[in-house]
Amino acid sequence: MSNALDDTRRLLSLVAYLRERPGTRLEDVARAFGHDIEAIEADLGTLHMCGTSFMADDLLEPHVDSDGRVWLDNADAPVRPVRLAPHEALSLLVALRALAGLSGLRDRDREALGRVTAKLEDAAGEAAQVAAHVSVEFEAEESSFATMDRAIAEKRVLRLSYYVPRRDQVTERVVDPVRLLLVEGRPYLLAWCRTAEDRRLFRLDRVVAAELLDEASDPPTVAPFDPDEGLVQPTPDDVEVVLELGPGGRWVREYYPYDAIAELPDGGLRLTLRTPDTSVVRRLALRLGGHGRVVAPAELADEVRRTASAALAAYADA
Repeated sequence: MSNALDDTRRLLSLVAYLRERPGTRLEDVARAFGHDIEAIEADLGTLHMCGTSFMADDLLEPHVDSDGRVWLDNADAPVRPVRLAPHEALSLLVALRALAGLSGLRDRDREALGRVTAKLEDAAGEAAQVAAHVSVEFEAEESSFATMDRAIAEKRVLRLSYYVPRRDQVTERVVDPVRLLLVEGRPYLLAWCRTAEDRRLFRLDRVVAAELLDEASDPPTVAPFDPDEGLVQPTPDDVEVVLELGPGGRWVREYYPYDAIAELPDGGLRLTLRTPDTSVVRRLALRLGGHGRVVAPAELADEVRRTASAALAAYADA
């Protein structure tokens, strides 16, 4: 499966490929991109809607002739220069300078950012002078992003210090990074975790530290992950759990993936999630105390009550 970023990269690569190789046979294009002919035909259909505007003269015109050869007409249509408002130029300059200051950034990327920044400064006029007085400092999440991006590009192993909220513990992991992606608006690292010996998603705001190691990364082929399907990708064996959280338990939504969420009249939440291991939910319910309870399944709710009662009895005996 692919995400929107992968699709965009493939379409841009397809345009460049067809511009350089006009009249290439359709099956050869499919072979070059590692897709079947139907997928390439679908991409060509998408390119029909792409261009510098929605005017007919600005749209790409890919077509396949009767001999099965692919042509890309109107690929050299003039591109109109982008005109930025002063506030847009200011925002871009501040962002570019902040990115260039990230630790772990590759030298060639830093140099490319410098060239783009210099050109934009020349064109921005007074906005460039204002931007010089604005600075942005990234937190650990963004610094880790640069280190992870470099690890992926250079095919190197990472050592992560990673916070696990359900255990309230920072763990040490050695991982083979696969790619960075956005899931439900949050950045994650998809990687092969050598500790778990399985594919894992690491949320960047829970990465305490990321260290680039001098070891080549060679991860096994991991199962595909489609960000559009969200974090919760249940299996038939998963158990559906319903929690009711008081206002003091709203933090759970930030740390546990869920299927559905609803506001409650008292300011709390009703959360539905799926898990292959109900012991995780049992520990969560005990940690919540009076700020939450398990509603379903009934047997899990009974188990939590028995465990809580036994713990209270032990304190009473002491």
